[in-house]
Amino acid sequence: MFLRSYITFIFAIVLFAGSAAAQTPTPTPTAAPERLGGVPAIAPNYRSDDRSLPDLGRVGVDMTDQQTLTLAEAITKALENNKDIEVTRKNVKIAEFDLKAARGAYEPRFTGQTSYERATVPNISFFTPDIDKTTSGAFVGNAGFNVPLPRFGTVFNATVNNQQNWTNNPISIISPQLNSNVTLGVTQPLFRGRGFDQPRRAVEIAKRNLSLTDTQFRQRTIEIITNVQRAYWDLAYALRNLQVQRDGVRDAKEQLAHNKRLVDEGQLAPIDVVAAETQVANFEQFVYDALNQVGIAENNLKNMIAANRVDPLWARSITPVDPVDLEAPITTLPEAIQAAMQNRPELEINRAQRDLNEIDRRYYAEQKKPQIDLVASYTSTGVGGTLNPDFTNPLLRNCQADPTLPECISAAQAQQALLQNVGGSGTTFGDIFKNKYPTFRVGIQFNLPLFGDKTSRAQYGRALVEGEKIEVQREQLEQNIQVDVRNAIQSLRTAEARLRAAAVARENSAKQYESEQRKLDNGQSDIYQVLDRQTALMVARSNELRAQIELNKSIAELQRATGNSLKANNVEARMVK
Repeated sequence: MFLRSYITFIFAIVLFAGSAAAQTPTPTPTAAPERLGGVPAIAPNYRSDDRSLPDLGRVGVDMTDQQTLTLAEAITKALENNKDIEVTRKNVKIAEFDLKAARGAYEPRFTGQTSYERATVPNISFFTPDIDKTTSGAFVGNAGFNVPLPRFGTVFNATVNNQQNWTNNPISIISPQLNSNVTLGVTQPLFRGRGFDQPRRAVEIAKRNLSLTDTQFRQRTIEIITNVQRAYWDLAYALRNLQVQRDGVRDAKEQLAHNKRLVDEGQLAPIDVVAAETQVANFEQFVYDALNQVGIAENNLKNMIAANRVDPLWARSITPVDPVDLEAPITTLPEAIQAAMQNRPELEINRAQRDLNEIDRRYYAEQKKPQIDLVASYTSTGVGGTLNPDFTNPLLRNCQADPTLPECISAAQAQQALLQNVGGSGTTFGDIFKNKYPTFRVGIQFNLPLFGDKTSRAQYGRALVEGEKIEVQREQLEQNIQVDVRNAIQSLRTAEARLRAAAVARENSAKQYESEQRKLDNGQSDIYQVLDRQTALMVARSNELRAQIELNKSIAELQRATGNSLKANNVEARMVK
């Protein structure tokens, strides 16, 4: 009885299963799964499209037109083509011309004047009532020579005056008459202007300005060199980091291919292949980010070294060729600070400003003195001419009837003596050289304010306060330079330590990645840990490269902080002002 009941129960189950199978749709036939070593393949229809990287070119750059560039070449191009450097060069030339112009105050001066005059005036003389007007003329020719001396404020001068007059006035005995004289003079300040005056102040200021402009040129040159170094190393990092990212894509693709083989072997699930593909896609994004950084870094460097916006350099691909593994200089903090105090252009600029202030104080102290000058001159005069044909001697007016009268003879003799004393026109310069009519003059001239020279005193006081301000600025400047040097050395030491740590991290990341790959092959790890190790390795490579570049930039910063950029980069021998 029990056996019959069990058979009936089994039969009912079979009938129910058959009914359910009849109600279920028949699946579409598929290809028989392949077997490897008796193990059925997982997802035999799974496939993944291989996507290659798009174009990796840079905008406006012909990648086939490569131009290698050393750091020294980049610095040279920047100094030759940088607009700020060119402006600073022009300022140096301007300062040189200013100095020449200031010294021009002591150049001898030749002056002159010439004129001709003719005048007709009414005759109002009762000696010639029968003439209603007279005509006279004059020709003037004067010349002068002025020589200021650069010491003691002394000024020498010499003048030659010539004047020829003629007239038809009958009361004028001589016509034409030539009057000439030669004057030698000297002006010597006794107080104000003897030790220091405005022309000497202008020369000294021009000298200091030339030195100041030259120092500003050096300062701007150091800034340009430092900026070029930073841009050069940024481009070197960007290009090498681009290669690191592309190597990461290569490694990710190799891992993807490896994962596919493990999937085919049945050791990994298909979703693990998807994770590897995601890794490839993420690394490709890093490639394009790195490419963008290359373009930015290259444009920044080209902007510093290109002559203009149409320079062919813009279309070329720049390749830095200097090795990036620079050695950090060995220096101590006291040595670096001492070098900075000797070389920093800011301190030289401050010294030049202090020199300019000393010139102002000296000048305004001189201006407080009374202005009293000693003047002396010597003049030699000559005269010449001929008898006026229109002259009528009033003493001989009644001698036409009997010129033998005593008074007529006396008047005629006086007229003849006058003509002989005057002589002809050629006797003028003879009288001068014979010192026939000398004139000597010695005197004092002064210009004194009634209530004290408040302007000069105020200007002198302002110059004193300005000098105190410059000293305070120097103290602050020295302290800032010390901080700058300390920070530069600290940054250098930190960059060295970071580089060592980054190198260790990169080596360990590579070992960990290789170890994780072996674990995956032996079934002791999973794909996600492998991908994490792969990402960590790529980041470690990039960090090591960044640490080396930061060390190079720290070296450039230390050169700037100590004022040693020109010497360290051999620029002084190649720099053309």
